[in-house]
Amino acid sequence: MAQPLMPKATAVWLIDNTALSFEQIADFCGLHALEVQAIADGEVSYGIQGIDPVQNGQVAREEIDKAQADPYYRMKMQVSTLPKPQARSKGPKYVPVSKRGDKPDAIAWLVKHHPELKDAQIAKLVGTTKDTINKVRDRTHWNSQNITARHPVLLGLCSQMDLDQAVTKAGGTAAPPESQLESISEVP
Repeated sequence: MAQPLMPKATAVWLIDNTALSFEQIADFCGLHALEVQAIADGEVSYGIQGIDPVQNGQVAREEIDKAQADPYYRMKMQVSTLPKPQARSKGPKYVPVSKRGDKPDAIAWLVKHHPELKDAQIAKLVGTTKDTINKVRDRTHWNSQNITARHPVLLGLCSQMDLDQAVTKAGGTAAPPESQLESISEVP
């Protein structure tokens, strides 16, 4: 069962402002009944300010009234009608040392096959800086003699869906031309 955001603060408010039993408050807040009793006695959670669960939209006033009338009734959390936020992946947070050397290769491939991409889009896809992109483009990178253009998806630096979205947003075609299909199918 879902619990209130701050269970102890909610329990403090319910103890101070309602006639609910310790078991009802403990069940609603996900606490032990003895802990709720200790909160009521002032032994635990001293100084915590209570939070109104009705005002926060966690429980309806009618639920509290039903629970006060029937000591065996267990309150239920109010279901939110707000849409759930979608988790978006912003790319890998940590790139292993073995893959860091592949970034210039991916940049070279993106610059060669998708010149319509902006530096900011390439930096977001590969996880690099604009300075590195300019150095690879101008052949002034410290390792430019060893850079070979390799597909960033095969290197594991971005997903094909992210690459297609970036190319479409930049005004290109998301489907790779036949000349690129050969380079995609080759495994380094």
